[in-house]
Amino acid sequence: MYKTEGYWNVEPKIKRLSFPKRGKFQVDLQDGRSIVMPVSAFPSLKRVPVSERPKWYLMGGGVTWDSCPEVIHIEQILGNYQNYAHETAKCQQ
Repeated sequence: MYKTEGYWNVEPKIKRLSFPKRGKFQVDLQDGRSIVMPVSAFPSLKRVPVSERPKWYLMGGGVTWDSCPEVIHIEQILGNYQNYAHETAKCQQ
């Protein structure tokens, strides 16, 4: 899978989302990386009831919930839209 060192030519795609401990969520990518972030960094996710958080689904290059009007895109998770943008549509803020 890896022809160069690191992840230079790997498009990040979400595989799984979990909530390993209170106040944190983890995104597992198809390429084997896992990223743990504070829920507080995503106000739209904070508004999703805790009981509904495991009921996420993929939408485009991100994740959302039935009770959430927003999509959290992979670019928001990785933190630098200019370096990680893989879609032509801009993320709504």
